[in-house]
Amino acid sequence: MTYGTSSIAGNLSRDTVVLATDPIPSYTFGCLQKTTGKSVPQQGLLGLGRGPLSLLSQAQHLYKSTFSYCLPSFRSPNFSGSLRLGPKGQPIRIKYTQLLKNPRRPSLYFVNLIGIRVGRRVVDIPPKALAFNPSTGAGTIFDSGTVFTRLVEPAYVAVRNAFRRRVKVANVTSLGGFDTCYTVPIVAPTITFMFTGMNVTLPQENLLIHSTAGSITCLAMASAPDNVNSVLNVIANMQQQNHRVLFDVPNSRLGVARERCT
Repeated sequence: MTYGTSSIAGNLSRDTVVLATDPIPSYTFGCLQKTTGKSVPQQGLLGLGRGPLSLLSQAQHLYKSTFSYCLPSFRSPNFSGSLRLGPKGQPIRIKYTQLLKNPRRPSLYFVNLIGIRVGRRVVDIPPKALAFNPSTGAGTIFDSGTVFTRLVEPAYVAVRNAFRRRVKVANVTSLGGFDTCYTVPIVAPTITFMFTGMNVTLPQENLLIHSTAGSITCLAMASAPDNVNSVLNVIANMQQQNHRVLFDVPNSRLGVARERCT
């Protein structure tokens, strides 16, 4: 089978798995024997999606299809976040947006992204670039497995251009997959994702990625790839860092609250 750009060979197994003191009998999981490519980390993957073999589905009797995580910053010295399973211990003060189901991509967590602000100004984006469409699989998802946010091309170009205008530095370069990079210090405007029922405003630490030598700074977003995911906006790992992201599947809602994750 394949995952991302990797091919995988292994065995499908079933056994009792114990998380802390919670036994999960007849838990189905895969054991890798061989991988090619770089999409699958050596430590493995924990499935928290809506599919039938995810941890959430197989342990629904324990955790009621509810979980949250807080991802640490890439710059964190300890790089240790947290995962909370089940409705107990979840934050009370948190803003929610509705979770949507897309039959073309049933395992993903879709939300309704209605606009994007750069600084205080709403960016002029073609409505189709943000629209949820169950017929085509288009829309916006939260995905911790994607490193940097990807936006459908018209949306990305509009946000990128608005960002460049606010930064007001003439010399823009590129680095790797990033096309908005600077070789001088910059002050980045905030970027706000506007969802039905809530806004998530990202500060500079969630928007800028630095080269290893530290001499180049880039906007840590890119256009969606030119493949089956070209119609998908992905709110990714870096933009989620230092936020508590709560998936309340029984109540069809997703919550986000700012939190220091280390």
